[in-house]
Amino acid sequence: MALLNRQQQQTYIQQPQPKVPERTVQQPKISPSKRILSKGEKFLLVAMVTAIALMAVMNLNTQSALNTTSIEIQKIEKKIDETKKQNAELSIEVSELSTYERIWNKAKDLGLKLNEKNVKVVTGQ
Repeated sequence: MALLNRQQQQTYIQQPQPKVPERTVQQPKISPSKRILSKGEKFLLVAMVTAIALMAVMNLNTQSALNTTSIEIQKIEKKIDETKKQNAELSIEVSELSTYERIWNKAKDLGLKLNEKNVKVVTGQ
């Protein structure tokens, strides 16, 4: 009997059954998640964007400081030019007021006379 059972098992070959599509119930397809960027890549991307933004802000700050300094330099140069102009005008006025003729005229108006006996020479030290 065991021999007969074995022969029956060997002759029996199971045929694959064709798959019949189930049209009544559709199950949602579950696709494996495909990440474009891994966590490490996302971290590096955020770090890079942050660094670029920080450098841009620092650049703007530096440009602003340079602009402010440039404006201050222009104001100081303008004051220097005005002071030079005033000094030139004052030196011209001093040279006009210190002429010998003007000094003699002022001395005569005040009643001063040239007296050589009253002149004292002071030696320079």
